[in-house]
Amino acid sequence: MRSRVQTALLLFVVLTVAAFAVPLLLFTASDRTQQLVLARGSDLDRFGSLMDQAATTGDFSVVRAEARRHTELYGEPIVITDVSRRPVVQTGGLRAADPAVAGLVAAALRNQTTHPTHALHPWSHGHRMFAEPAGTGTRVTGAVVMRASVGTAAGDIGRRWAAVLAGTALVAVACAVLARAATRWVVRPLRRLDRAVGRLAAGLPPEQTRAGGPPELRQLAIGFNRMARSVTTALEQQRRLVADTSHQMRNPMAALRLRVDALHTHLPPAADRTYTGVTTELDRLEALLDDMLALAAAEHRAGELTAGTGAAACCDATEVALTQHRLWEPVARRAGVTLTAEPVDDRADATVVAACSDHELAQVIDILLDNAIKYAGQDASVTLRCATEGPFAVLTVQDDGPGLGVDELASAGTRFWRSSRHAGTSGTGLGLAIARQILTGREGRLELRPARPRGLEARALVPLPRPVVDLGREDT
Repeated sequence: MRSRVQTALLLFVVLTVAAFAVPLLLFTASDRTQQLVLARGSDLDRFGSLMDQAATTGDFSVVRAEARRHTELYGEPIVITDVSRRPVVQTGGLRAADPAVAGLVAAALRNQTTHPTHALHPWSHGHRMFAEPAGTGTRVTGAVVMRASVGTAAGDIGRRWAAVLAGTALVAVACAVLARAATRWVVRPLRRLDRAVGRLAAGLPPEQTRAGGPPELRQLAIGFNRMARSVTTALEQQRRLVADTSHQMRNPMAALRLRVDALHTHLPPAADRTYTGVTTELDRLEALLDDMLALAAAEHRAGELTAGTGAAACCDATEVALTQHRLWEPVARRAGVTLTAEPVDDRADATVVAACSDHELAQVIDILLDNAIKYAGQDASVTLRCATEGPFAVLTVQDDGPGLGVDELASAGTRFWRSSRHAGTSGTGLGLAIARQILTGREGRLELRPARPRGLEARALVPLPRPVVDLGREDT
């Protein structure tokens, strides 16, 4: 937004300055051209008057001397003829017989004045031709033609234009500085508000935005601060309720398990089935409490990373995957599942680096392998792969079990959701939700899709580390 506002303001400044500068430049050129025309016209009038006096007295020595002196001083050739077009004086190589001069003489003898009409510019060069009749009133006694250089006038126009453009540049720079300051004044509160909204969306306490800028933005900041306090309080109370409840229930659960275990020795054999059912439900309840605590921690961690307050991290995804494969392979063997790990490449130096911590990646792989081994069924095969795909490191866990239907894939990952076909297996329905929260915090994602020819493929996508720019060595 800041760049767009600055662009609009700068465009307005350029158009406004140009609207003043262009007419001023044109007026400057026209004014200096008019000065040249008036000066040369005055010289022509003087020579016309001298020629008229010479034609009356028959003595042309004065007009000839003045013409030659003018050419010597200013370097501007002059041709003066009488009424019969005979040259009275010719200076500086200009001749009455020249076609251009002859035409001007003819026009002057018809009592017509010839002056340049178009304005000069800094890049103008060469000369301009002037012609006036000699005589008084309607009586024409000769013609005066002058070739005047425009170099001095063009130089003056160039200097005047340079002064105008310099002043215009200063005004434009001043306006640009003011536009930048005005843009900052307007945009700075919006940036603070955007940062606070990002923290609020991530579930973190937003920073209080300072009321600055225009009155409308100040009012908006005040309203947002009021709303943020209410939302933050509600979210924090909800998070604390889940975390505290899960944590506080662990002690009663531990005490209950001790009492149930102690009671086992006093129960008759007929009560073994009931005792087994109670301990099984205790195991499920303890697993549920552990997963709820893990989910609360994952949500809080994802919020920190989304708001930019978490530390950057990276790990060797290949090594983490191989480590988790070694840990889960005995578990899979006991469950009757074949667990294999496909290497990224046959090269020894082929590694995949992911932008997350090894603990986070290991937790995601544990969740995916646990689900695959648990739900794929006996004699199934589970494959763990690690590779790169575009800007992501991809950890894939694929099984050839029964998989999930289209409707089930849409619901998978929802908290406490479990497939109806897995009702007899243990689980809380929070594993995929935890994995998704961890990946989301690292700007990654979790994908579930059918495997071919059968089964389920779970893909954990984690961004690759971004290259670090050494600002101290950037070219300036």
